[in-house]
Amino acid sequence: MSSGVEADIALDAAVVLTLGLNRVLGRTAGLAGRGAEALAALAAGRAEARAAALAEAESYEQALRQAVERNARIAAMAETRAKLGAEVELPAPLRLDGERPVDELTTWCAATDKELDRAERALSEHLAAQVAGEIFAVPAQGGGLRSDLGAPVSPRAEEETRQEALRTLERVLGRLLPDVPEEERKDVVEAARLLSSASSTEEAEGALTEVRLRVQSANRRATELREEMRRRAAERDAAEQAEAERRYVLDSITSAFEEMGYEVQGGFETLTAGDGEVVLSRGSWPDHSVRMRVDEGAVRAAMVRTSPALSEDDRRLDVEREQEWCEAFEAARARLEEAGIRSQVTWRQAPGVRELPVSDGSRHTGSAQARTRTEQRERRRERDK
Repeated sequence: MSSGVEADIALDAAVVLTLGLNRVLGRTAGLAGRGAEALAALAAGRAEARAAALAEAESYEQALRQAVERNARIAAMAETRAKLGAEVELPAPLRLDGERPVDELTTWCAATDKELDRAERALSEHLAAQVAGEIFAVPAQGGGLRSDLGAPVSPRAEEETRQEALRTLERVLGRLLPDVPEEERKDVVEAARLLSSASSTEEAEGALTEVRLRVQSANRRATELREEMRRRAAERDAAEQAEAERRYVLDSITSAFEEMGYEVQGGFETLTAGDGEVVLSRGSWPDHSVRMRVDEGAVRAAMVRTSPALSEDDRRLDVEREQEWCEAFEAARARLEEAGIRSQVTWRQAPGVRELPVSDGSRHTGSAQARTRTEQRERRRERDK
């Protein structure tokens, strides 16, 4: 072992799943639920039980994520409905404040998809009627439609042509997604207005062609925005998951060393990738401490002196303390393995290979030690709840 060490760390799939489930379900106090069963089986060495529990947790997580996606779609469609002023019924979102059977989640998602598709069609029809009504609310100027040869069209034929053009326009506009951006919607309306002022069937066909093209363009933009929203949601989810995993690692490391009699000063509670190290110490180590940093996917630690070594006895004591720390680190790795945190040492330095550096910033004052003990008691109370 070594007084200086770096190790890559990785979370077991059961931990990752459980942290994700806890986030979605709004749980924050420790591991709970289906993934915890797989973690317990891992610690007990029951491979078959772990595989079964893990498969169940994966199925549940997938079903839960599908339900979350439907809830998000319901919320987005409700916002669109409000903008359009439409009276379209939407399914109620599913409360996810407790565990539900996978079959129930799957069944709800399938039924909700049908309701949402129906609601989206109704919203598109409402939008189409709004646009068509706006365009044809005022009679066209210029004497109405004329034949391609310029001959006047009878009033009855003109009305029939007008009604056919309106029906065609509504069918085209009915393909317009209800959540197209306002700017694209205006472009569609602008093209549709050309139809109301068309003086020949040729002009009417040309206007309808332009409307079709603008509807396609507007729908592409709406689809792009939907994908962008999904991408941002996925990024937020990934960031929240990464933070939950980081917090679990830090809490587990803190607990492991505190249970072995170490004081954790500086607080993993506020440690991020850009912050400084935390300090591990013991009451029987007046001149030594361990500086530790947990970065993404790695833990780095090294023993330091809080005051210079002045004699050969000091240096012999350094080697003894380094050996103590090496044994403690291996014991902590075993504890972390039980918590689903695997580690692989990538670099180490044996005790006594070099003189320990002196760290001015790691000296423990009485107030700092008292504060650390108070923080430890608070953490123990939180874990015991």
